[in-house]
Amino acid sequence: MTHPLIPQIIDLATPVAETLGLEVVGAVFHTNQNPPVLRVDIRNLQQDTGLADCERMSTAFDAELEAADIIPDAYVLEISSPGISRLLSSDREFITFKGFPVTAKTTEPDSRIKEWKGLLVGRDETAVYLNQKGRQVKIPRPQIVKVELDEGKEM
Repeated sequence: MTHPLIPQIIDLATPVAETLGLEVVGAVFHTNQNPPVLRVDIRNLQQDTGLADCERMSTAFDAELEAADIIPDAYVLEISSPGISRLLSSDREFITFKGFPVTAKTTEPDSRIKEWKGLLVGRDETAVYLNQKGRQVKIPRPQIVKVELDEGKEM
């Protein structure tokens, strides 16, 4: 379950990231740790995300979080890159990873989960398209639970 502060945190982090040429791709607040850990994942829009990007975001966003004072207790701020092995969610990611091997998980009408593997062709408003050994498969978007890269796998 997503922590209730995550939408506010993303709203605070997004403009900070944009001024640094970065993009916020997600946030998680691990309150089961002591002290709690707030992890914000970022991506550099121009090149691979590096340690310098994380440091710049950490310094700038830490000041913004302190000023907003939305987290009352002590916590650890962690800025990281989500890496390549992750879920695809934005239109930009579906364009960037066209031709890459992916797995799409869907829910079937009888509540079973089905996996579709293939090379990503793209997506539109209605479906995600995969190439399975030269045959294009159309998967309706309402059935899709997630689409993730299959790093290092050949199709």
